[in-house]
Amino acid sequence: MMRQLAAIDTNVLVSALLSKGEDAATVQVFRAIFEGRLILLYHQQMLAEYEEVLRRPKFHLPEEAVRSVMSAIRQFGIEVDPSPTGEILIDMDDLIFYEVAMEKRKDGARLVTGNQRHFPITDLVVTPSEMMDILNGRK
Repeated sequence: MMRQLAAIDTNVLVSALLSKGEDAATVQVFRAIFEGRLILLYHQQMLAEYEEVLRRPKFHLPEEAVRSVMSAIRQFGIEVDPSPTGEILIDMDDLIFYEVAMEKRKDGARLVTGNQRHFPITDLVVTPSEMMDILNGRK
């Protein structure tokens, strides 16, 4: 089974958790993590953002769901301490996601995001549906 490394932008996580459709690309990416096909790369700064965003009242996510997701990320993911890239992004809060993916680029890592325009144009940065194409051998 092919195992792909990826840093997952917060918007993908939120979208997967809020999605009603089982076949949505974000849901498929999330499922691939639990199936062990996608290994999530993380840094403590990313975990802090995930927690803060997932707990926002507007999303109405149950506390138990947030705790389960965070626990699964820590249990199945790989913590990465990236080297600075010196990259300047539109939203500098996104830099940690980019740098984590860059750190493991030689191992084929990608950054999965719904906001590609926030990042440099590179094959490192993919949409959820492009990630599923990669995982399913279509790309």
